[in-house]
Amino acid sequence: MNLRRLALLLLLPVSLQASPATPDPANVLWYDAPASHWLEALPVGNGRMGAMLFGGVAKERIQFNEQTLVPGSSQTKGVEHYQPFGNIALEFPGAPETTPADYHRELDLRSAAARVSYSVDGVTHRRELVASLPANLVAMRLSASKPGRVSFTVRLSDVRKNAVTVASDSLFFAGKLTNGLAYAAALRVVAEKGSVTRTGDGLAIQGADAATLYLAAATDFAPIPAQKFRGGVSPASVVSGRIAAAPAYAELRAAQLADYQTLYGRVSLDLGTTASSSLPTDKRLAAKKARQPDPALATLLFNYGRYLLIGSSRPGGQPANLQGLWNDELYPAWFCAYTTNINVEMNYWLAEPTALSECHQPLFDWIDNLAEVQKATTDLRIQVPIGWVAYSTNNQYGGNTGWAVHMPGSAWLARHFWEHYAFTGDRAFLEKRAFPHLRDLSELWMKRLVPGPDGKLITPDGWSPEHGPVKQPDGRIVMKEGDRTPRPGASYDQQIVHDLFTNTLSASDALGSDPAFRDRVSATRANLLGPRIGRWGQIMEWMEDVDDPNNQHRHVSHLFALYPGRQISADRTPELAAAAKVSLQARGNGGTGWSRAWKIAFWARLHDGDQAERVLAGLLEPIPASGARSGRGGSYPNLFGAHPPFQMDSNFGATAGIVEMLLQSHDQTESGDYVIHLLPALPKTWPTGSAKGLRARGGFIVDQEWNEGRLVFAKITSLLGRTAVVRHGAQTHALVLAKDSSVVFSSESLRP
Repeated sequence: MNLRRLALLLLLPVSLQASPATPDPANVLWYDAPASHWLEALPVGNGRMGAMLFGGVAKERIQFNEQTLVPGSSQTKGVEHYQPFGNIALEFPGAPETTPADYHRELDLRSAAARVSYSVDGVTHRRELVASLPANLVAMRLSASKPGRVSFTVRLSDVRKNAVTVASDSLFFAGKLTNGLAYAAALRVVAEKGSVTRTGDGLAIQGADAATLYLAAATDFAPIPAQKFRGGVSPASVVSGRIAAAPAYAELRAAQLADYQTLYGRVSLDLGTTASSSLPTDKRLAAKKARQPDPALATLLFNYGRYLLIGSSRPGGQPANLQGLWNDELYPAWFCAYTTNINVEMNYWLAEPTALSECHQPLFDWIDNLAEVQKATTDLRIQVPIGWVAYSTNNQYGGNTGWAVHMPGSAWLARHFWEHYAFTGDRAFLEKRAFPHLRDLSELWMKRLVPGPDGKLITPDGWSPEHGPVKQPDGRIVMKEGDRTPRPGASYDQQIVHDLFTNTLSASDALGSDPAFRDRVSATRANLLGPRIGRWGQIMEWMEDVDDPNNQHRHVSHLFALYPGRQISADRTPELAAAAKVSLQARGNGGTGWSRAWKIAFWARLHDGDQAERVLAGLLEPIPASGARSGRGGSYPNLFGAHPPFQMDSNFGATAGIVEMLLQSHDQTESGDYVIHLLPALPKTWPTGSAKGLRARGGFIVDQEWNEGRLVFAKITSLLGRTAVVRHGAQTHALVLAKDSSVVFSSESLRP
């Protein structure tokens, strides 16, 4: 049986039957009312296009995006706002204005489909919205429980108000952005029986058994070679061809599901359920705030992060931006671009450990292009003799805002290349793509470092995003928001440079290349100023001991060495880990959504699962859609993370943080073996559960089950045939496995 047919058979019970009375609380977001705000709508995406389903009864709105619709350029200060593309409006004659009692709206993460169902006059109406990468389309199927009862009008609109062309069964618009980027969208209607006729600026479907809408959107964005960003195929011909070639809906769905499940189906998580788990998602958030236990809500958030990354980052496309790829504003916050002092990196922390390595590829392509653009720059602020640096915020083209030069940003980005190798063992990738970046950037930093007051090497002009200490006339030190004053030896810079050197040394060892270069990097790292403990027991944020114990800034940049770095370890450097804990306690559990997500990972690395779960609970604090600029981080009704207003790095970071609570593999033995740490930070609120398919560095797949907080089963499979050390609590076990072989541990004693 081929994969497409199998996917179709798996799909039928889901798409053609009524929604279950109690949807799977770990895999389905669901609601008993339509969305009245964009932050209540439900997202679908295929890594190129994204759409949001509102689920109205009398009127439906589908807002859509295409990830390359960006003004601006590759030149300095070329960042402009990522743009919404358009809207589909549906009107249903005779539909009630009030919400029917049996109304159900859901997003099924297992099959990547948003659905609506309700009954009117004894007829059950259903809609299903999906985004297919194989077809490069967004598709929606409308059906009813009785024949001939599907009737509606449909209109297509361009956010920039270009005219819409109406044909016999399709709608079309096209336009250009201020930078000359051409774009187009087309919508085709296929009705089963019934009729399709023109009606003013739309199409009327009357008396059909079912109808399918096929939506295509495209631009002439062409990112390769570097700085040549237009001149691709005409978007008008692209979208016309896609809707004309659209397969029957069942065939499209089968191919879409097979493609999606290849990624999503690799990992499963079960943290148990409670009474609150059966509530609609928005009511589950409220119950969580009222301290009603619902571990399955954490599972849902974990699964949602993986779903959103699959939906916004696929090979050949652009990387996930600040909002993934979903946006309905002409002027979204922070340009909805790529900010390198944590945000774009956080988007991809989950990629390797949750078995979405393919979704990492767009980030590598973007970094390669950004590097080429920056190397060719005439901007004196970011010209360097070797390697490259960038401003803090950048767009798809490599252009930037000019707001702040972010010197260590390129080194932070380069660690993603190393992480991909650490998890996959792809030697060709390491040699041809990762090591050139690591080598060039290590050469840059070996040239830039200068001796500090005590002779240790320091960065000459560091910072700690996005604030700094300011001395008042009376001698007091206060923290200033947005401060960009150069601060030699700032811990953030020092730790990223140490991480760069460490990853470069590991890469050099793996390749066995240029021992003289390796020795220079090793000697420089040995003389680098490292993390220091300050006067109140904290990790010092700056070279001077001026940290304010009352400062609760959202950035906790001076703990980069704890996570995502590996310089500070609860096991290898316990004194520094204890100081990191002091710093975290002072910063508090609050902050923006992404800040809370980062703190989950911090506490997990400190092996404090209970504190990590408390921060996670705060991240699930309900923020009403109308309170998008309230200043609080939490989760909106559709579980999008609040910055505020909205940033998706919160969702991605939360998934990565949950992984760190269940599995860690960053530490290494003196011989270089990775330590696979099982359940390093399991909270008391997750007493029983399982996590299957997670990845560990060194090329391992890890399955775990636990009961009453105790490990009862672990299966480790080696994909590369490398050695490792398995750890659980105080127990360790040396692991020697052949490629594609497994070992099973059936107790906490770690005896196979």
